[in-house]
Amino acid sequence: MTADNSASALVPPVALTVGEPAGIGPEIAAKAFSALQGQVPFFLIGDPRHLPDGVAFTQINTPAEAHGAASLPVLPHDFQTPRVPGEALPEHAQAVIDVIARAVELTQTGEALAVCTNPINKKALKDGAGFPFPGHTEYLSHLAGDADVVMMLACDKLRVVPATIHIALSEVPATLTRETLAQVIRTTHAALIRDFGFATPRIAVAGLNPHAGEGGAMGMDEIDMITPLLNDLRTEGLDLLGPLPADTMFHASARAGYDAAVCMYHDQALIPIKTIDFAGGVNVTLGLPFVRTSPDHGTAYDIAGTGTADATSLINALRMAHQMGLARRQESTI
Repeated sequence: MTADNSASALVPPVALTVGEPAGIGPEIAAKAFSALQGQVPFFLIGDPRHLPDGVAFTQINTPAEAHGAASLPVLPHDFQTPRVPGEALPEHAQAVIDVIARAVELTQTGEALAVCTNPINKKALKDGAGFPFPGHTEYLSHLAGDADVVMMLACDKLRVVPATIHIALSEVPATLTRETLAQVIRTTHAALIRDFGFATPRIAVAGLNPHAGEGGAMGMDEIDMITPLLNDLRTEGLDLLGPLPADTMFHASARAGYDAAVCMYHDQALIPIKTIDFAGGVNVTLGLPFVRTSPDHGTAYDIAGTGTADATSLINALRMAHQMGLARRQESTI
């Protein structure tokens, strides 16, 4: 065991959920352990039978036993039946949901440092167990007492936050209210301080319209709502840039001027980060009372079981969960 790992043994490991077992979750979990062994302590919650053939694992009874494990630590959770790569089974749905809740509980009790979630199939959970939530984020908010949450996508070169997410573009102007945007910006500002270590974070805010409305020639949203809101938030001490034209916010020299970018809709935020680092982006849920990260991809049924899945995003998600968890522990001791 290295000196770094000995030091990290004082800190609880990250809880990694298996996600949809018919997807690539079990495979990339094993690859992530090989890449992170001795650096980021974590354990998988899932059914050991779902791991790829030949993958060595260590069955643990408590999260603390993950420290120093010579092979992937697995906290067993029964899924009733084996996995069929690429085919979601209804009898697995409730166990997928229960694993997420178990990871959150272990984190809230302090046995785990943070939650990192492998991808799920929302339709499979709805069909198999009546899952009433649109996705992970909403379920995690529910488990946290209906916390106001915000989605961030992050990589080494960029952090982006969409103020509106999975809605039609035609619905964005009506959904993007002053209250909604204020909550997103405040939550992002607080998270940059608490979880990312920025003492005085600088946030760039995109305009909604081309050229940020160009003085009203291409839309009035910036003049009527976005600019007055940013001015009000500046009086609270927030360091904000904008509203900025989205087409000039994401080149290298522009990115050097801020710590995160708040965008008005899904593609305005996700196109730049996926262009910059398609494989390495991490999904972070801000506003929760615990840390949660996730790889920025889906279940990848089409390659499940082939051994070809890229674990880069999960590796980065585990690293980020560990770093954010350490930041919160440090804050709690001050």
